[in-house]
Amino acid sequence: MKKNSKRYKKLLDLNKDKKLDSVEKIIDTVKSNANAKFVESVDLSFKINLKKIKSSDASLRTAIELPNGSGKKIKVAVLCDENKLNDAKKSGAEIFGSDDLIKKISSGEINFHKLICTPSMMSKMGKLGKILGPKGLMPNPKLGTVSDDIVGTVKKIKNKLVEVKNDKDGNIGISIGRKSFTTKQILENLKSVFENLKKDKGSIFNAENIKNVYLSSTMGLSFKISFKDI
Repeated sequence: MKKNSKRYKKLLDLNKDKKLDSVEKIIDTVKSNANAKFVESVDLSFKINLKKIKSSDASLRTAIELPNGSGKKIKVAVLCDENKLNDAKKSGAEIFGSDDLIKKISSGEINFHKLICTPSMMSKMGKLGKILGPKGLMPNPKLGTVSDDIVGTVKKIKNKLVEVKNDKDGNIGISIGRKSFTTKQILENLKSVFENLKKDKGSIFNAENIKNVYLSSTMGLSFKISFKDI
């Protein structure tokens, strides 16, 4: 059995008698507990009750635009036609290319977090499916990673957009900020996640299917949030 560190045990003692009767207080507590030697992220996690959902509907995968971003550094690659390489260069993407980039990916050279592809290049993506698919890197129009607007898409993915998807057990984890964010910024991001999922994935994301919602920092304690309070 894994033993808790002294730091973690101290957090347990400090928080055992706290009364957290609002989401704002929970966010404040999560931030105050984030005392590791790096800037911890603030993470939202919940689980879909897959037993109550038809197997055909049991996959939740979408992209949500956070009003204040997640604070994470995202390394972006752009796959486009030769005539759009200048736009890709201006966009702030760390990696960009055309057929040369396809060759690099085919050889296993994958050193990016997100891949943006222009529609005209999608016909060449088939051979990369077995490589990118298992890593969750295959461009997808529904996730905002297939677009002719290279500059706008790169900016959005680097600063605002987060991907939401469940694993085979129904677990979902989303980074909605950093310790350095204000409580208001984190709350706005949290509400944005709930509002978007209720609107776009209402058959899955509702009080009946999502029983437990937790907020935590990277190395801190988890605190339960009531679905109805968001």
